[in-house]
Amino acid sequence: MAKTRHISETPATQMLRQHGIAFGEHPYDYVEHGGTEESAKQLGVDEHHVVKTLVMEDDKAQPLIVLMHGDRTVSTKNLARQIGCKSVQPCKPEVAQRHSGYLVGGTSPFGTRKRMPVYVEEGVLALERIYINGGRRGYLVSIEPAVLTALLGARPVQCGLAEG
Repeated sequence: MAKTRHISETPATQMLRQHGIAFGEHPYDYVEHGGTEESAKQLGVDEHHVVKTLVMEDDKAQPLIVLMHGDRTVSTKNLARQIGCKSVQPCKPEVAQRHSGYLVGGTSPFGTRKRMPVYVEEGVLALERIYINGGRRGYLVSIEPAVLTALLGARPVQCGLAEG
């Protein structure tokens, strides 16, 4: 029997448990700049099912979260158009950390320090199960994508571009 690593509670897992959300725990060895490609490889899952949590800001410097397939990038121009603002850009790592309360590479959309609007790439919601950061580097949780809209009020958008 494989030995399972004990994962200590994070604000993200606390929020999921408080709301009675069933989730799987998937620790992996965090690799600096490895991203979703590395976690998907280690966990043996399709990178398209690994969802990255990106903290961005609009033209008024208001923070927002974008949830995107691991193998896609965000078209900030398309996103801005869909959410009705002039522009959207990624936050600097220290700003993202201040808003979310999480280290970059360990950002979860659940249990963030500051409440922010959440936007999710529409295709993510069509998947059966997704893997998303559980609030710590090297730790993903698997959940049903409907949790994103039910618990976070995530609004579907179409702003994903194939990487490359």
